[in-house]
Amino acid sequence: MQVGNTARSIAEEDFLRARFYGLLSTLLAAPPPDDLLARLAHLEPDATSLGTALGELARAAAGAEADAVAEEYQALFIGVTGGELVPYGSWYLTGFLHEKPLAELRADMVRLGLEASPGTSEPEDHVASLLEMMQGLITGLVGEPLSPAEQKRFFDTHMAPWIPRFMTDLERAESARFYRAVAQVGRVFLDIETQAFAMVD
Repeated sequence: MQVGNTARSIAEEDFLRARFYGLLSTLLAAPPPDDLLARLAHLEPDATSLGTALGELARAAAGAEADAVAEEYQALFIGVTGGELVPYGSWYLTGFLHEKPLAELRADMVRLGLEASPGTSEPEDHVASLLEMMQGLITGLVGEPLSPAEQKRFFDTHMAPWIPRFMTDLERAESARFYRAVAQVGRVFLDIETQAFAMVD
């Protein structure tokens, strides 16, 4: 996704939310290199459900090697004729790629000033792309940060109908090891977001 150059000043809570969206996007867009695994290994857990999930991610990162995680990523999302999971909204919602959910997303992207990055061949409804979009919409990388109501609209329309289910499927996937912990963080975080948006008018 292509966004503007400067994030606006936002509340600390929204900054932290955006960082979670960004982290999940990074981990689901491509397998993490050694330096990112090393940083993840130093995450400190706390007693909250999200803190516990981060502790699991730290342990998974500490015991992982980049080459092995890359092989896991390949098995989960790419494969020879397709990975264990298909990380696209249209597929999850209709059973086919390039269907109505993608067209609706593209229409909203135009409305919000979002553009696919040059040279990107992936459909825009890839899970990593949507998480990155949400990060940019919170921080204001595409203009002014969206209001909570506008964030809720994007989340409810393009993310809530399938990404929590995708995270559950990833957590249970046979090939998942490191990515089981990534999925746990994603599932817990998106549950928190869902509960928070339920209180937004």
